[in-house]
Amino acid sequence: MSHDLDTRFALAQSLARKAGALALDYFNRRETLIIETKRDAQDVVSIADREVEMLIRGAVSDAHPEDGFLGEEYGLTPGTSGYSWVVDPIDGTSPFVNGMPNWCVSIAVLHERQPVIGVIYAPLFEELYAGAVGKGATLNGRTLTLDPTRTIRNAPTGLGANGHVTPAFVAGMVESLLTAGGTFIRNGSGALMLAYVSAGRLVGYHEPYMHAWDCLAGYCLIKEAGGWHQPFPADDDQITRGAPVLAASPGAVDDLRAIAGL
Repeated sequence: MSHDLDTRFALAQSLARKAGALALDYFNRRETLIIETKRDAQDVVSIADREVEMLIRGAVSDAHPEDGFLGEEYGLTPGTSGYSWVVDPIDGTSPFVNGMPNWCVSIAVLHERQPVIGVIYAPLFEELYAGAVGKGATLNGRTLTLDPTRTIRNAPTGLGANGHVTPAFVAGMVESLLTAGGTFIRNGSGALMLAYVSAGRLVGYHEPYMHAWDCLAGYCLIKEAGGWHQPFPADDDQITRGAPVLAASPGAVDDLRAIAGL
């Protein structure tokens, strides 16, 4: 598995940078994009998302045609190798189309349904987060190690929400965190906020409903940096569905699990 993992890890990092460059080109001429909606008027997509995913899909298919692939825009293609790529071509499409920098390319690789590679690239910050099982996590080559003294009371927590949960549920989640002495940040990209957890910028991240392509790369990064995450159901009949997402630094796990009810 070591050689197979190494080759895919190198490819994931290379593809994240190439995909990020393509996405950045679209970002710099975003006024020309036709913006479409999915579930509601806040759930947007453009040709940029689709073209970036096709770039990654094509390169993976050429290099590892036996691997599975799940992307936000074009769905699931089963594989036979035991490896599956799980990709969000542009996580944070709303910030993207509105001219804000909080978006990223998120690439995870699963082996036997477990995340073994996580790569997140934020082009406007020129930050590449990369981790693989047993190899640790890095930010632009610098090793990431989480500080166990940071808690919800001395560091910020990331929160996310969408139309899959009620406003009342979100309000209760925020109230519980604030009541426990915490504070929160929301930047419009769950994948990027999970990357921030792996870098120690946020002490944890919670979103009550999230898809695999948004969270699995960040989960791998956080685990390799010394953190904890809630398992995500990755069986073939479940991986395309959403699930609660929670990840935390060691000193915040118990508090955030209580707040999230997980």
